Amino acid sequence: MATSVHEHGAQAPARAVAGVRFAVVVTSYNYRDYVIEAVESALAQSRRPAQVIVVDDGSTDGSGALLLGRYADDPRVDLVCTGNGGQLAAFQVGVARVDADVVCFMDSDDRWKPDYLERIGAFYDARPEVDFVFTDMRTFGQRDDTIRFHEREVDLGYTAISTYALSAWYGVPTSAISMRADWARKAVDLPDAFRAVWRTSPDNCLVYGASVLGAHKYYLPTGSVDYRIHGNNAWSSNRSARQAYKNLLHTRALIAHYAAVAGIDDASCSIEMCKLEYRTKPNPPWFETWRYVRLVMVRRVWPPWRKWERALSVFTRGWRSRRA
Repeated sequence: MATSVHEHGAQAPARAVAGVRFAVVVTSYNYRDYVIEAVESALAQSRRPAQVIVVDDGSTDGSGALLLGRYADDPRVDLVCTGNGGQLAAFQVGVARVDADVVCFMDSDDRWKPDYLERIGAFYDARPEVDFVFTDMRTFGQRDDTIRFHEREVDLGYTAISTYALSAWYGVPTSAISMRADWARKAVDLPDAFRAVWRTSPDNCLVYGASVLGAHKYYLPTGSVDYRIHGNNAWSSNRSARQAYKNLLHTRALIAHYAAVAGIDDASCSIEMCKLEYRTKPNPPWFETWRYVRLVMVRRVWPPWRKWERALSVFTRGWRSRRA
């Protein structure tokens, strides 16, 4: 059972900002050494969030007591202490408490620079048709690197068919993901059986769910998200062939669930629909063009020359975009 320190919606006065209101959902399990830095980076944003919801997922390392001691009397933080249900369950608890326009997610071992919400907020304000924004990440700790989708910002349009057919990944790890609240609710609206499978790495649910259910996605580099690399990161463990096989099975089952909700099946993925989805991308990267060429070419159609015609159309548009 979840125990909340504050009544839902309690918050300190924030600087008035015209535009979307942000909720930040921070999920934590046994990251006592890092969680305060993560929460403080959310509170220190130049464009203050309307809500900072911290869900402690039954930590056993003293994280819960540390958070209670720090934020029990802080009206800016909605602190929720739950049993250990896994990170997907923690997402569901946090999203259920959201009363804002856009939800940003954060792992409790990461941090944001103070301008993060300012930068993506200006974008959400200006582009109401975009549902899901993700950004680049600068790694620190045991590795110094950059995680990025592309060198430049990219309007990805719609990605349902390419995700359904190819398991294409249009996203990044949790702390650089944001989406409009309605889409967050749809993405985490999963049967209880999925909680056990996605106890870790449930950013797959956010990324694949938003894509297959029909969100308009955009990649916006900001340089404002710091991703901590340490021995307990999920990405650094379970790299065996056996685990890779199981991960792929779980991913396909997840995508199939969202596809059933959205009413997508193989018949929906006609070469014409592939071409139309590709056309929702104003200036696609070259690798995205090739992805849709592949999508068209694996369709079964008669006469066969139709797929070549559509593939050439996709390729030509991508080539013109690349030259421009």
